[in-house]
Amino acid sequence: MKLIIAIVQDEDSHKLMNKLTEEGFSFTKLATTGSFLRSGNTTLLIGTEEDKVDTVIDIIEKVCKTRDQYITSVPPTGGTTGMFYSQPVEVTIGGATIFVVDVDKFKKV
Repeated sequence: MKLIIAIVQDEDSHKLMNKLTEEGFSFTKLATTGSFLRSGNTTLLIGTEEDKVDTVIDIIEKVCKTRDQYITSVPPTGGTTGMFYSQPVEVTIGGATIFVVDVDKFKKV
């Protein structure tokens, strides 16, 4: 058994959840926030058998594409030494961060 932790941008989350459901995968959705842009993310916890991990990752890769976006300011990262930009800055957003973790024990009660 494997646990796939997929962190995706909110913009991609609904399409990804629909596709995972269509393909018969169950998941738990957590609302999370990214550290750099302080934007909304969705973290999905997906439990699956080892032989289906590649299928889940393929679905995530097809749905969650990276894209470029211009931002006009970046929230400070802490304290009074935070960084602000006065000119628009191009950043890459979207895609997914995926972790695959071994599950020693799984029990549904």
